[in-house]
Amino acid sequence: MKQLNSSELRQLYLDFFAEKNHKVEKSTSLVPIDDPSLLWVNSGVATMKKYFDGSVKPSNPRLASSQKSIRTNDIENVGKTARHHTLFEMLGNFSIGDYFKEEAILWAWEFLTDEKWIAMDPDKLYVTVYPEDKEAYKIWHEKVGLDEDHIVEEEGNFWDIGEGPCGPNSEIFYDRGPAFNDLSEDDPENYPGGENERWLEIWNLVFSQFNHKPDDTYDPLPNKNIDTGMGLERMLSVIQNVPTNFETDLFMPIINKVEEISGITYDKGSEKQTSFKVIADHVRAISFAIGDGALPSNEGRGYVLRRLLRRAIMHGRKLGIEKPFLTKLVPVVGEIMKEHYPEILEKTPFITKVILNEEERFHETLAEGLSRLNEITEQMKKASETVLSGEAAFQLYDTFGFPIELTEEVAEEQNLTVDLEGFESEMKKQRERARSARNEEGSMSVQSDLLSKLKDDSEFIGYGNIKTEGTLETIIADDEFKESVEKGEKVRLVFDITPFYAEKGGQIGDTGAIKNKLGEVVATVTNVKAAPAGQPLHEVEVLALLKKGEVYTLEVDRRRRNLIERNHTATHLLHQALKDVLGNHANQAGSLVTPDQLRFDFTHFGQVTDNELKQMETIVNQRIFDSIPVTTVVTSIEEAKKLGATALFGEKYGDEVRVVMIGEYSKEFCGGTHVSNTSDIGLFKIISESGIGAGTRRIIARTSEGYYKWIENQLSVLQHVSDQLKAQSVEELPNKLGQLQQEFKDLKQENESLSSKLANVQADDVFSQIDNVEGITYIAQEVQVKDMNQLRQLADKWKQENYSDILVLGLKKQDKVNLIVSMSNNAVNKGLKAGDLIKSIAPLVGGGGGGRPDMAQAGGKNPEGLSQALDTVSNWIKVNS
Repeated sequence: MKQLNSSELRQLYLDFFAEKNHKVEKSTSLVPIDDPSLLWVNSGVATMKKYFDGSVKPSNPRLASSQKSIRTNDIENVGKTARHHTLFEMLGNFSIGDYFKEEAILWAWEFLTDEKWIAMDPDKLYVTVYPEDKEAYKIWHEKVGLDEDHIVEEEGNFWDIGEGPCGPNSEIFYDRGPAFNDLSEDDPENYPGGENERWLEIWNLVFSQFNHKPDDTYDPLPNKNIDTGMGLERMLSVIQNVPTNFETDLFMPIINKVEEISGITYDKGSEKQTSFKVIADHVRAISFAIGDGALPSNEGRGYVLRRLLRRAIMHGRKLGIEKPFLTKLVPVVGEIMKEHYPEILEKTPFITKVILNEEERFHETLAEGLSRLNEITEQMKKASETVLSGEAAFQLYDTFGFPIELTEEVAEEQNLTVDLEGFESEMKKQRERARSARNEEGSMSVQSDLLSKLKDDSEFIGYGNIKTEGTLETIIADDEFKESVEKGEKVRLVFDITPFYAEKGGQIGDTGAIKNKLGEVVATVTNVKAAPAGQPLHEVEVLALLKKGEVYTLEVDRRRRNLIERNHTATHLLHQALKDVLGNHANQAGSLVTPDQLRFDFTHFGQVTDNELKQMETIVNQRIFDSIPVTTVVTSIEEAKKLGATALFGEKYGDEVRVVMIGEYSKEFCGGTHVSNTSDIGLFKIISESGIGAGTRRIIARTSEGYYKWIENQLSVLQHVSDQLKAQSVEELPNKLGQLQQEFKDLKQENESLSSKLANVQADDVFSQIDNVEGITYIAQEVQVKDMNQLRQLADKWKQENYSDILVLGLKKQDKVNLIVSMSNNAVNKGLKAGDLIKSIAPLVGGGGGGRPDMAQAGGKNPEGLSQALDTVSNWIKVNS
């Protein structure tokens, strides 16, 4: 059997099926799916489902891939068993209505046993088949030539997950020998296909030939499919002859780094071994998930990611690692996976930044939390208790950031259980406390017990008025109730009546002035927030003496209020436009309405295209141009829902609600202020759109004066560009730009033509310098060409003219190196491979690469090593010819 590392095995598999005319699907990003066991799959896998159900037709009916997925339904088993992982890779070949059983079986056998590929001992391979699948049995026995005692009929060999394509499957097992047998000879599971460690399943061939119908009957599929899966990690453990997947080269470099960090050795039988395995497994999953856009959070998949991080940190502590360390492992993961997944190294700065933030936050309270948990468990043991209370578990969660799963794990190690119902009860109480505390104050807040003493009612009349007289009921200064305040103080005021809107529902608070009976401004209102009981708290800067019980004139800044109202009504129009364009799943997830602009957060998975944004913008502006009246009604929640009104994110409602209606187009629960007609908004413009978290995106937009200022700025930029390009006017810019583009294109073509001529001149010189080793002619030269594309052109010319058996060209560009290797048919027939040669010399230039037997290329970051790499070619030929 060949000795291969993970990269070689992955590439060998893909090369094999490329020779069988399969389109090799490159790995793409992880995407979330609605599956209870798979949290994320590669988007290529997601696409494959569409191929099988016929909704999408592939360009090539034969596909092969190495795809990554993340599974966390059995996270507790990771590290405790030989083959449980959160992130795993599946090598697969697929036929979409093309070849079927015979080819799938014969190719699997060829790949596993042929000397050109894996070269396994055929006597060590066993297969299982579905008892009713006589065709598969016959192919294995008669076509492959497998002895009948190596074919096991297994009732469970039928792949069926409910309605849809299904069919029998055939599993291939490798006999690792008696040394791996963990069962007695008479154990009923001691056979290929049983639950044992000796016969290890390495490949599953699924013959999708039936359609499982809703009535539980099975009809033959008109187009039969092949769906196979070979676990990369498991196959490596066989090829590298190690006890578990964790001793393969996919994990050992990570484990070695953890050894270095912890000072503890990973050795067989060590009680610390599980922690090494958990850390190595989890950091791979964490790195890929964050690299593909997932972020730790307290909900959904983000919570699972945070749990993986914290589990890894906890196991680090078991190895004596008291400081953040996971960031040191990310580059190791990147180096292991770089040949097929270069994105980990490319995104290492971002990935480590996210991880470090999580580690630092968790470490802040982890030590204290563990100490507290140990105290609790010791007390329980002394009292002969076996169930950790829900209150204690909640304290660990609430005070020390312990996920309940971690508490369960630590308790399990002490042979204790956790009262989960009690924990959930405490969580419910916390949520109720959180709801009641939503109106907690910000930087100028006073203690809640003081605010709770506010008994005076305050009526908001600002929907129809921006000016009124009101009696000053309460003065709060220096966390005390005052009877009066002097000039220069910053205080909070409550009036019996007010036109000032208190910040709520995304709309910021009003500003304005407070005047005395003489019309003099005695205080400026800088903001308004709501007290716990709902009273508007006017944050003011005092300009003259204020007394409790006096009557003052309260006047809102009219211009600022109008701008806010225009932006607020625009958010309602935008919300409905989002649903019109993206779908009803696009719900408001937060907003901020200011005089200058509106910010609107919404739920949506995936990108929003420029065309979709344009559609939304057009819809909103059309509703503005339609001059639709904006009306409000106060009614019960039930009646509001009958009207078709929708509630907004994060809001709480009483028995009665206020519904803002923009004709029949938009109806929402809303307590904010609005224009009376959509035409008052003027114009609407989306300035930007971006993602701000998993499944949440943000739009920034402007209306009215804000739009005008933005347009003025854009025109100023255009005028500057016009001046720089010496255009007669802004209107002439397209023509001027077109001229410049054509000039650039002409110059580029001229430059490329000259570069090609220079390359051809150089080629004549390079191709004349032919060396000979062991009867193999070769050219190994550094060339001075423009880029990798011209290197390939030289290689094409070499191949056409047949100058030598082997060509090796190197190019230095600043701090980078490019290499290309080509093999003639003569060289390939002698067993020489371009991919093998480039793998041998690429490390000398600080890089790596690969390719087909006749062509391979590589890149590196060590230009100084190019001469040595080229000089090494002759020795490689001697060794390999």
